Amino acid sequence: MSENTEIEAKRVFIGAGCNRVVNNVSWGASGLVSFGAQNAVAVFCPKTAQILTTLPGHKASVNCTHWLPSSKFAFKAKNLDRHYLVSGDSDGIIILWELSTISNNWRHVLQLPRSHKKGVTCITAYMVSETDAMFASASSDGVVNVWDVSFPSHSSDECKVLRLDSFSADSKAIVTLSLAELPQNPGRFALAMGGLDSKIKLYSGERTGKFTSVCELKGHTDWIRSLDFSLPLHSTKETADSILLVSSSQDKVIRIWKFVLVGDVGSWRREITLASYIEGPVFASGTLTYQISVESVLIGHEDWVYSVEWQPPVTNLVDGQLTNHQPLSILSASMDKTMMIWRPEKITGVWVNVVCVGELSHCALGFFGGHWSPDAVSILAHGYGGSFYLWRNVSSSKESENWQIQKVPSGHFAAVTDVTWDKTGEYLLSVSHDQTTRVFSSWKSEEGDEAEDEHWHELARPQVHGHDINCVSMVQGKGNHRFVSGAEEKVVRVFEAPLSFLKTLNHTRAGREGSFLEDLQADVQVLGANMSALGLSQKPIYLHSSSEPSERNGGGEGMDTLESVPEAAPAELKEPPIEDQLAFHTLWPESHKLYGHGNELFSLCCDHMGNLVASSCKAQSAAMAEIWLWEVGTWKAVGRLQSHSLTVTHLEFSYDDTLLLSVSRDRHFSVFSIQRTDNGEVSHKLMAKVEAHKRIIWACSWNPFGHQFATSSRDKTVKIWSIENNIQVKQILTLPLFGSSVTAVAWTGLDHKEKNGCVAVGMESGLIELWKINIVETEEGTTATAALALRLEPFMCHVSAVNRLAWRPTEKSESNQSLLRLTSCGDDNCVRVFDFKF
Repeated sequence: MSENTEIEAKRVFIGAGCNRVVNNVSWGASGLVSFGAQNAVAVFCPKTAQILTTLPGHKASVNCTHWLPSSKFAFKAKNLDRHYLVSGDSDGIIILWELSTISNNWRHVLQLPRSHKKGVTCITAYMVSETDAMFASASSDGVVNVWDVSFPSHSSDECKVLRLDSFSADSKAIVTLSLAELPQNPGRFALAMGGLDSKIKLYSGERTGKFTSVCELKGHTDWIRSLDFSLPLHSTKETADSILLVSSSQDKVIRIWKFVLVGDVGSWRREITLASYIEGPVFASGTLTYQISVESVLIGHEDWVYSVEWQPPVTNLVDGQLTNHQPLSILSASMDKTMMIWRPEKITGVWVNVVCVGELSHCALGFFGGHWSPDAVSILAHGYGGSFYLWRNVSSSKESENWQIQKVPSGHFAAVTDVTWDKTGEYLLSVSHDQTTRVFSSWKSEEGDEAEDEHWHELARPQVHGHDINCVSMVQGKGNHRFVSGAEEKVVRVFEAPLSFLKTLNHTRAGREGSFLEDLQADVQVLGANMSALGLSQKPIYLHSSSEPSERNGGGEGMDTLESVPEAAPAELKEPPIEDQLAFHTLWPESHKLYGHGNELFSLCCDHMGNLVASSCKAQSAAMAEIWLWEVGTWKAVGRLQSHSLTVTHLEFSYDDTLLLSVSRDRHFSVFSIQRTDNGEVSHKLMAKVEAHKRIIWACSWNPFGHQFATSSRDKTVKIWSIENNIQVKQILTLPLFGSSVTAVAWTGLDHKEKNGCVAVGMESGLIELWKINIVETEEGTTATAALALRLEPFMCHVSAVNRLAWRPTEKSESNQSLLRLTSCGDDNCVRVFDFKF
């Protein structure tokens, strides 16, 4: 893991949202949930609501994941010490992963031979036995592949995958598949598929391969969205001869089809009567014949039904023997923001909707899929906003059900462009092209929990915006928590923490330092904020008016038009918020807009005293590439710094606030001296401008202990510079060439006396390295030496470009600390936090 040193690295937190595609999520027999986050496969534990890992390997966005065995086959996975996961991406690549349940280690087993020319849309699997499985994959050009997987019986053996069949089922995309073994017919399988026409296509084949088309099921009037076969696990003879297929469609209807064994191919003859038109199609597989009929039509959803799934089998004790049987219970998830559980009534046998969860506020845009946990006590949905929703049945009696919403992991569902710590390092703030700003923090552990495992959660979503957000900076200094953000617009926006957030933050501290009273010295009168109709600015909600919303909304039924967004109800949170609260009730009010730039904002930073904010925008000319200085408090523009001719990509103030460093696309860096006159005015002067690299410079970072800084560039280099005698800049070191473009760099101090520091380097490949830097200042000048301290393993790193690295701020008294915390964000939609022990 590390090279030539004893640094320990620990992954503390991963925040990521789910790709907004339909078949993206799978709940495995292992109890873990997998999903695609950009081109990573992420895995989370529903019990702790923490993302455990991300798996690197895909070069394109992950469309679908599927566990072998999934929760449906948990009854066959009792003795497995290794579980497998299959993931498919939009380039048509399928990768097989292995999880060892003993060591909790993941392994990239193999990339399947390229068999899809277009993106993989869905994967379904059937566990034939504990060590043998079949799975089918479909792509957006209508090609379906059937694979055989044999799990290793010994730890030294490898998992083997063989392609059994490949056929073109349609000229258009196939979007859903389901595979089942036919009743009383071992080794013969049915494969149902649905796509962009309204017919369900049924293929039949053997365990060893060739699948042929046997019939089509007609009834739906729009795209088929989801299919799932039940398992033929019933106690009675009658049900052992049949299986059920449930289908859902964009026509808002769910249909249940019954496949019944009607006899041998030779002996069974259909009489042509009026009844035979109602009974439905017949097909033969091997020596047996099956008839398909419509068992039931379920109507209840008000929008497209994106997924249907049978409840996993239940194990019962019958006459001293354990038997598994398939409960008649279906979970459906729809774009109408609800999930429903359907079961037949005991007496009439009519299918009814017995549970309905969801109906979230106006900010959720419906569900893309719903999944059962292996024990069927929990149900999980994933939604349009990249978010998860988990309900658990907390009722102890079998007769009544009580489904309560639970904590889930969350994060951005598009590239995360910038991340920063608050002034004391209690929480971090990230911004993204998903048009949100999010606050992540560790939440105090419950009594009795070990302090070792701190659990991180999203604490607030201060800004929900109508534009992609590019940059953010916390405003330092005493008093209230404030930040500035810049998006794909020409305005810098200033936000202030409301009272509800300050009180919530106090709950996360749990005995840690951090003075609530100090936060409150500004006597905060704003409780929270409301979203404007177009999502561009956020209006404050004042303390004394916090009881009004109920009265105002009381008589206004049906008034939820574009102009009248419902009132938010910000409140002090005693536990981590759920998605519904985050999206709507944790906004911060916007206090100022700063106008001046001519193009979309690109970079922001604040000085360490909290007096000045510097900003830059996208630029093709010297006039546009000006850096603006804003005075904190009055928010007046107090300076326009000219030096660069193209976009300034990163800005940073030196730790004594006397110098401002800027790096640019024009391959130069500039150093400005910043002085305050006695009457409080700001003066600035360009001290140096140097062409530093051969390609665009992406990032820069100051040494906390002196006037040295690092620059990183697309030319794969990191260079260390020193300012000599406060006037001239000289290069003192170039680190060895990196494997790819260096997109982020961050310097932290280790030892003040020795002038030792550590530079974190983030690359376009997603990898992160730590370099120890030793600065020696003599009368002749400054020299530096560097050594690679740690190369993080790929499983801990990002899977695409690192956009920003930031060390947690430490007090001066902690300058000899041995534990350092680093946060990073990247194009893989992830925010990560690491601890390093030196």
